[in-house]
Amino acid sequence: MNTGRTVFSQVMEFLPLHEFHKCVNRYNGERKVKSFSCLDQFLCLAFAQLTYRESLRDIEACLRAIGPKLYHMGFRGTVSRNTLANANSVRDSRIYQDFAMVLIGQARALYAKDGFGVHLSSTVYAFDATTLDLCLSVFPWAEFRSTKAGIKLNTLLDLRGPIPSFIHISKAKIHEVKALAELRFEAGAYYLLDRGFMDFGELHRINRSRAYFIIRAKRNLNFTRRYSADVPDALGLRFDQTIMLNGFYSSTAYPDPIRRIGLIDPESSKKIVFLTNNFDLAASTIARLYKARWRVELFFKWIKQHLRIKAFYGNTENAVKTQIWTAISVYVLVALIRKKVNADKTLYEILQILSVSLLEKTPIFQALSEFDYTTLDTETQKQLSLFT
Repeated sequence: MNTGRTVFSQVMEFLPLHEFHKCVNRYNGERKVKSFSCLDQFLCLAFAQLTYRESLRDIEACLRAIGPKLYHMGFRGTVSRNTLANANSVRDSRIYQDFAMVLIGQARALYAKDGFGVHLSSTVYAFDATTLDLCLSVFPWAEFRSTKAGIKLNTLLDLRGPIPSFIHISKAKIHEVKALAELRFEAGAYYLLDRGFMDFGELHRINRSRAYFIIRAKRNLNFTRRYSADVPDALGLRFDQTIMLNGFYSSTAYPDPIRRIGLIDPESSKKIVFLTNNFDLAASTIARLYKARWRVELFFKWIKQHLRIKAFYGNTENAVKTQIWTAISVYVLVALIRKKVNADKTLYEILQILSVSLLEKTPIFQALSEFDYTTLDTETQKQLSLFT
């Protein structure tokens, strides 16, 4: 029976702290630090994410209200709004970036056998970007347009489980194709891309890496058809072609044949055209794979709704990145806990349960279980009835 550990301390116990300290030492994160360590900073931001705190003052007020419990929750330094603000501003955000990638690696291993609707032995990734709007007067370093600012999350999502395998944070004015250049492509894997990533140089780099891409084609594509395969009309398919690019720059960047597949979407009745370098899969399978790309859109929608990445605790670029990476770490940590305690709940449900039970002293597997432990009768009732 758990007699003294809060749910928060049990959640943080799933963190690989030896890896965290490696990340801190890699960037000399605790140089000249006397009391408020990087772990204290991470715990503060994780608490803020799990309990939906909106500001530094909010974090300080809540943590000071439970002062006697802080030591047992893992805090070793005094929590102060100014100290936390300074730590967010000056401590290298790459500490939390590297730690988030450690958690991502562990979570991907646990979700490796999950399905997503299409049976393939290869890994399937969806790559896309979303913009987080910021106030230009408060975040002038993130200028996007003349009247607004923003940052962009470029994300490569492994469809076998809702786990991002790569995240690149950039200013919103930087085109997402440049983030595509940061990727190292995995041989045999499939990469699902929207038409905004139409860069034939990068697509040819995928092809040279012996990986596969599936991307929406633009309407003004200049090409020559070499071959047309038969397609079944019942599936909405219209054509399955092998083409060569005609444009000087596009044909120079991608001199190899490309497969062009067209279909009519049964839901919207719109014509959709795909380009791919895979000539083995059936055209219907290519269409089903691309349809699974909506999972990355759901991921963006989910993190914007349930993580604290719209209102930021600091105005500097380092503070914003630190908060985003901490939010991603909390998201992946919840995904890890879901697998390790075998909880039959969604990530949203687990977050909601944790948000109201962090200070309870209930075993975490009990908090996330469907079983009602309060009705468990451990003794046989032997009292006689007073009335017959």
